Amino acid sequence: MRFLIAIIVFFFICLKPFAQIPDGFSYVQDEIPTIKIELRYFSTNNFIGIRINGYQKEVLILSTEATNALKNVQIALNKKGLGLKFYDAYRPQRSVNHFAAWALKVYDTLMKQQYFPNVAKENLFKEGYIAYKSGHTRGSTFDVTLINLKTGIELDMGTPYDFFGPESWVDFDEISARQKRNRKKLQKVMLKHGFKNYPKEWWHFTLKEEPFPDTYFDFVVE
Repeated sequence: MRFLIAIIVFFFICLKPFAQIPDGFSYVQDEIPTIKIELRYFSTNNFIGIRINGYQKEVLILSTEATNALKNVQIALNKKGLGLKFYDAYRPQRSVNHFAAWALKVYDTLMKQQYFPNVAKENLFKEGYIAYKSGHTRGSTFDVTLINLKTGIELDMGTPYDFFGPESWVDFDEISARQKRNRKKLQKVMLKHGFKNYPKEWWHFTLKEEPFPDTYFDFVVE
């Protein structure tokens, strides 16, 4: 009897992480195990400099529809010796609130030189870099780049991820020809497979037919 109880307890412990996400969402790595991730908001390597509220585990969560569309993207890229690397996907509303609260603390400029050297922190809201709502919270938006499959090295896109400034705009002209080609490769494959871009962030994409267009979720990433 004790052995049976132990098995049942172990079974529910194993299932617990998967019980946290609502119906209609998937763990992307389970569905596309060949992708790479570097979940920046789970780390201190982000524009705030600390782990962001709501990120409790380095796992990638998206709507099931977005995940299924990304399978086709990864297949197409792999044929060309490339692959996807993700920086962020679903983002809880509490994380967006963390960004907003930080932006109001104009004296906190720990990561300014790396992420927003040419933008005054007091202008982050006005210039659209920080907002009180995010498409990420709806579950079908993500931040991604391309890697070389053989080396695992990211393709040079001209700016780091999450760099605040016109240099990160998709059509920014003052970058090298190679950097332009790399941005074009990313844009082309994503748009071909049912995603739309955000012109001011080369890394940012949203499923065109997102299943939760009016819902801002707040379950934690775990």
